Amino acid sequence: MRLIRTADLAKTAVLSGAGLALLLLQAGTPASAADCQAITVTDDQGIKGKYPQQYELSEFESLAGCKLTFQENPEIGALNAEIQGNPSLPPLAERLPQEPLVVAPYDEIGRHGGVLDALSNASEAGTSDFLSIRHVNLVRYADDLVTIVPNVAKDWEWNDEFTQLTFFLREGHKWSDGAPFTAEDVKFWYDNLALDENVIAKPKDYVLVSGERMTVDVIDPQTVRFNLPAPKPGLLAHFATSYAQPFQPKHFLGQFHPAINPDADKDAQALGFETSYAAIAAYYGSSDWTDTATPMLSMPDEVASLPKATLPTLESHIMVRETTEGRHLVANPYFHMVDTAGNQLPYISRQDEIYINENEVRILKLVNAEVDYKSQSLQLPSAPLLLENQEKGDYTVDLRPTIASPTFSFNVTSFDEEKRKVFGDIRFRKAMSLAMNRDEINDLAYFGLGVPRQYVGFAPEPDFVDPKWTNHYAQHDPEQAKKLLDEIGMVDRDGDGFRELPNGDKLALNLQFATQGVPGQVVELVGQHWANVGIKTAVKEVTPDEYRSAQSSNQLDVGMWIKGQPLSIVLGNNTLFTPPFDGYFDHRTGMLWAEYIDSNGAKGVKPPTYVDQLISDINAFQSSQPGSEEQAKLGAQLVENMTGNLLFLGTVQAPNPVYRRNALKNFPQFKTWSYEYYRTYPYRPQQWYLADES
Repeated sequence: MRLIRTADLAKTAVLSGAGLALLLLQAGTPASAADCQAITVTDDQGIKGKYPQQYELSEFESLAGCKLTFQENPEIGALNAEIQGNPSLPPLAERLPQEPLVVAPYDEIGRHGGVLDALSNASEAGTSDFLSIRHVNLVRYADDLVTIVPNVAKDWEWNDEFTQLTFFLREGHKWSDGAPFTAEDVKFWYDNLALDENVIAKPKDYVLVSGERMTVDVIDPQTVRFNLPAPKPGLLAHFATSYAQPFQPKHFLGQFHPAINPDADKDAQALGFETSYAAIAAYYGSSDWTDTATPMLSMPDEVASLPKATLPTLESHIMVRETTEGRHLVANPYFHMVDTAGNQLPYISRQDEIYINENEVRILKLVNAEVDYKSQSLQLPSAPLLLENQEKGDYTVDLRPTIASPTFSFNVTSFDEEKRKVFGDIRFRKAMSLAMNRDEINDLAYFGLGVPRQYVGFAPEPDFVDPKWTNHYAQHDPEQAKKLLDEIGMVDRDGDGFRELPNGDKLALNLQFATQGVPGQVVELVGQHWANVGIKTAVKEVTPDEYRSAQSSNQLDVGMWIKGQPLSIVLGNNTLFTPPFDGYFDHRTGMLWAEYIDSNGAKGVKPPTYVDQLISDINAFQSSQPGSEEQAKLGAQLVENMTGNLLFLGTVQAPNPVYRRNALKNFPQFKTWSYEYYRTYPYRPQQWYLADES
């Protein structure tokens, strides 16, 4: 067995399992049929397993000297009846894997029942917070955000070269419709979805290694192996943090895939779909985002004829109703986790999510305690009102540090040739960074609680980041900014107080923002800072969907969204250093550079040489040994190229609020307010329960 760990957030955790072997098992057999003691995180009674806060069943029974008996949610039959296409339930023992994951609740054994009330911006805006509550993947980060632990997979094993990653699955694990979950579902996802251009037009970086595909081998029903063309130690960390799930139900989606079913088109058309791929798009979507609308919304008059209203899942809850106003989910009757008293998780029976795009209305609902939990889209400027009312509303607001922070970028591939020349001039980007008064932003928008800093690509900064880069052109120097703009030829020709482009054309930067990505107060302040050096700006709030659509269609003058990832995630995903420098849901620029690269020069705009170097360095960085001198050198080059060219301008890193109603129990203090570790995912929301509902 090989084990590599790190000591803090700035370093990656690459943990290698020992196959099916269980370490730390005590000799002997469990006591006959004695009930197990209620082990919790706060009172573990000295029962410590291989991984923190969780156990495999045989490990737990041996360590605790007991035999675990299982109990189901008393409502589970009624909940199952709401899942279209699900058969009647077999006994719980036949629904759980032979080796369920035994989870220690944080404070106490919970109770089944209740409805978790959640709040998002729109159907695919601000929903990752809610999705993370039910999310599962092969592995996850423990709540220390350092240790990778099993989840769907029972264990894993790397070879010494980090070119072969083997996962060991749970025997008897089942999808939410009772069908077996096996290694075939992992291979189906990789071969027939992730790499099929009819499903996902362009393969995501994490399914490739230095641009080359992996292969996936089914060793047996419970063993699946990823074969990598080059080392990529960060692949495991990717599976521990990403919303994208490396498994999909072959038994269901396979019937619509022509490589699996020769009659796929005919079968799909019989159900009202135009083609087999249209059926896959309806159930699975056209990307790896697992929160797309379902046929219940897109085909409301034909739901009765569909075999299932939504895709079978391994998550803790499954969607059963959806409208343009929100959605409703029920507990998965086949979920693979139990608590240390043998109760099948999740405790909470139902989840309700509503959509509200107006930030003021969302905040009002929180003040009125109409929501059980919320963190995404909550920004520090809203904290005073929430804190002022928390005793009256019987809720708690906790300010937690962030990883990413608001950044600004300029459209270096703008369709407007004159803007492109200016935005692509490093002197312009230096001037605009110097014009920003980060201390004022910190004082006025963040109440002095943040830290002004430049964007360096990694957050927090690993040891290889020279501290000078965190302050690179981050000082407030409006006079130097004006000199740089003069040097470019941007002067005020008509005396209106604002500079024109070098060719004399008017320039007014449209600052379109969504509160999900950046506080409005920050945008207003930055707009004023730029106006103070003669750059005219206009601020407008838009919805996240409007912002993302404009950004990805190359229509924005200025991009603005939170940005930054820890080292462990960068090791598994190169998007921060490859045009357009992030995914659809995040902060991007250089869209036509990306088009040029994707088309091998047939379309788009050729990027500058430093971008080519970024691409080369990130691929080598991901294949290097974690913590090695080679990796540190490559990492330093990445920072120098990214920050030295100021593609993204950092602002202030500040804490953000985490909100919960006090009736929501087994809720720990989050280590960060974080999308990067997938929000609630490390904090095991399946063991949350509601004390005031039954």
